[in-house]
Amino acid sequence: MLLRWLITIVLNAVALIAVSQLFNSFQLEGFPAALLASFILSILNVIIKPILVLFTLPITVLTLGLFLFVINAITLMITQALMDDSFVIEGFGMAILASIVISIINLFLNTLIRDSVR
Repeated sequence: MLLRWLITIVLNAVALIAVSQLFNSFQLEGFPAALLASFILSILNVIIKPILVLFTLPITVLTLGLFLFVINAITLMITQALMDDSFVIEGFGMAILASIVISIINLFLNTLIRDSVR
């Protein structure tokens, strides 16, 4: 279980680095900052994300789950606020776009890892 969590953190860090390479409005100071951001995101996803999902359940149902990207963007913005200058997202719209791209990249990376383990 711990190994799976560590692999997830590394894969998420890779996704964060990829997004920082794609968009100028999404900046990370390197892989160590991406690992720290990924670690903070994992903690926020365990503690804060379930609370946000519970409070926004009606709008999430109405949007057929698309509002979850907004919740992911909120957790990204909290992470960048905690990390100060080593992680910068310029605007909430960029955070939403980044959350969509990170989700797609993570889906692809997790599929690759799962298929190679079998």
